[in-house]
Amino acid sequence: MIISSITEAIGHTPVYKFTAQDFPMPKDSVIYAKLEYLNPGGSIKDRLGLYLLTSGLESGKIDQETTIIEPTAGNTGIGLGLAALKFNLKTIFVVPEKFSIEKQKIMQALGAKIVHTPTEEGIVGAIEKSKQLASEIPNSYVPLQFENPDNPATYYQTLGPELFQELEGSINSFVAGIGSGGTFAGTAKFLKDRLPELRLIGVEPEGSILNGGSSHGHEIEGIGVEFVPPFLSELTIDQFETISDAEGFAYTRQLAKEHGLLVGSSSGAAFAAALKEAQRLPNGQSILTIFPDTSDRYLSKNIYL
Repeated sequence: MIISSITEAIGHTPVYKFTAQDFPMPKDSVIYAKLEYLNPGGSIKDRLGLYLLTSGLESGKIDQETTIIEPTAGNTGIGLGLAALKFNLKTIFVVPEKFSIEKQKIMQALGAKIVHTPTEEGIVGAIEKSKQLASEIPNSYVPLQFENPDNPATYYQTLGPELFQELEGSINSFVAGIGSGGTFAGTAKFLKDRLPELRLIGVEPEGSILNGGSSHGHEIEGIGVEFVPPFLSELTIDQFETISDAEGFAYTRQLAKEHGLLVGSSSGAAFAAALKEAQRLPNGQSILTIFPDTSDRYLSKNIYL
């Protein structure tokens, strides 16, 4: 494939198949993992960045002089940064201090300005700071992935159809991490519209609130919430799996060492939950999960130690 813009390489990532020969699960069951870390910016959020800016330009919310401001843990910023290069737009990303330095350096490499907020304020603090900056900077736009319906629409229009076609509709359970909720909601809705019996399993780290636990810090990045994402309101989710940092990182290391899959800790958590789902279901089930991002942006966090 010959391309003239890096955004043309977004999507159509491969699917990896795990069987009982790889991990303990019923003999004829399989786990499929969509390798979204192989997008050009290293994560599933490349899809979102391109969709948000394309939609903003088409709707008139953005013009060629607009400054894009977004609160982000990093991957959405990288995705927006790639898309901003295509449209020649300025970017400012508001990042809580705790998140990985690698993601921040990648955003800066793409031309973004980084504004930090205190770790203890979490993503809520980053959202408030983004809104403040937008009120001060003329012709600025905050896509705000946490509230923007274009977030789930991205995955309803792109990832869902890819998965349904690739797996020929043979999916019993969809198991995926929840951060902003857009990936889970958009993909789940597309699949559930076509597969009414599909089980939906949301994945979070300890320290997230979806399973009723209290909010506190965690080392797994990219998933976990301090408030319930509004995109989940239209879905009936069968179960939430809460995965500890220790378990998520253990599977992250195992996926690298045994399968050469250099994925981030949210992928390790998603796989842990997918394996639990495979083990509790009858023989012969197909479980689908997502590996959202790559490991190289977490090396300073000792992801493999």
